[in-house]
Amino acid sequence: MLGAGFDPATVERGLALGADVIAVDGGSTDSGPYYLGAGEAKTADAAVRRDLRILLSAAHRASIPLIVGSCGTSGTDSGVDWVSGIVREICAEDALDLPIAEIYSEQRAEDLVPLLRAGRIQPLEPRTALDAATLTGCSHIVGMMGHEPIALALEAGAQVVLAGRATDTALAAAVPLMRGMPPGPTWHAAKIVECGGQCTTDPRAGGVLARIDEGGFTVEPLDPNAACTPNSVAAHMLYETVNPFTMREPAGTLQVADARYTAVDARTVRVEGSRFEFAQQHTIKLEGAALTGYGTMSFVGIRDPHVLASVDEWASLLRKILADRVHSVLGLAEDAWDADLRLYGHNAILDELETATAPPREVGVMLLVSASTQELATAISKIANPLLLHLPLPDMAYLPSFAFAFSPAHIERGPGYAFVLNHVVEVDDPVELFRIRIDNDLPEATGA
Repeated sequence: MLGAGFDPATVERGLALGADVIAVDGGSTDSGPYYLGAGEAKTADAAVRRDLRILLSAAHRASIPLIVGSCGTSGTDSGVDWVSGIVREICAEDALDLPIAEIYSEQRAEDLVPLLRAGRIQPLEPRTALDAATLTGCSHIVGMMGHEPIALALEAGAQVVLAGRATDTALAAAVPLMRGMPPGPTWHAAKIVECGGQCTTDPRAGGVLARIDEGGFTVEPLDPNAACTPNSVAAHMLYETVNPFTMREPAGTLQVADARYTAVDARTVRVEGSRFEFAQQHTIKLEGAALTGYGTMSFVGIRDPHVLASVDEWASLLRKILADRVHSVLGLAEDAWDADLRLYGHNAILDELETATAPPREVGVMLLVSASTQELATAISKIANPLLLHLPLPDMAYLPSFAFAFSPAHIERGPGYAFVLNHVVEVDDPVELFRIRIDNDLPEATGA
């Protein structure tokens, strides 16, 4: 991912091996809904700037395109503008003559509501009902583009394409498809390389190079200390897919059940037998995040062996007493606020799915209070403060003391968001939901 860092030597090796395009993802939904909801980037400006300077120089020297997708983490319009601003500053500073195109993927709720009423927005599994209020309640909505808007920008003369939300695979698939490569090997290769070193024996290896031809593709790592094996390449179809034999794109479905993975040498794998089935209806996935409230967090450490021997009972007691006190002090019913209590070192990750374990040596207790306003969330957190510091079990004859991690004991986390859209919208034209802006000296693109 752009901003995550990589060894510049791997980029130089890619150029030496004859790369025709550099493709890099700029974001993901992996880090949760906040970045889409707030329209903020997860990555640091300095880190993105460092990576872009290396990639822009490489694209300029090799006269090949650089494609960045899901700019600014979630692909919002502000994310595209942020990355574009960095790119243009670097080009000016380093005297790089690179025609630039921005592709915007944000959607207006008022434009989607008529499509919803016309039955052109359908839910994905698990199926959930969608109404106009959910759309209008989103702080940001993006559509996930396929390769078509990217190809349109390249055809218009852009050498650097900065795209909003896009499928990871579309970034690598655009140029091969433009050059007439078959869709089966192209989409399969794009899936294998989309996470770089994940398809190698060393997931830290950085970039990989795919060569696509009429019969299939080969893939090799750009780090000479890593290798691609049939197992490491085939295994990547297990990554972020519901079915390891299929993967849905806006234009159709990749089918790899008949794919064959063969070692060419100790570092390179050849893949054949992939095919792509075009869908009767082109669809664009919608991602939307809505404000859910405001959060305040407290964190305390427990080492008292008596409490730790019955820590689940202690947690239940804390929840009950806190609810009673919030009701008596603030007059709030339990459905007017929320408290997420996690016991790190005990069951914070799996909760009730955790298998039985011996009493832990120590437990970190995180209490995250959510409410309609920041002030209310903090007030509830302060009510919880003495409970987190001294709450005894009913059978204890002494008052325990626990250790707050910081002072003040609470941290205001600001607004919280939730993903509320898991739907696709049916479109007549693959680029109709996206807006393409290109440098003034380039021909006019025909995107919406």
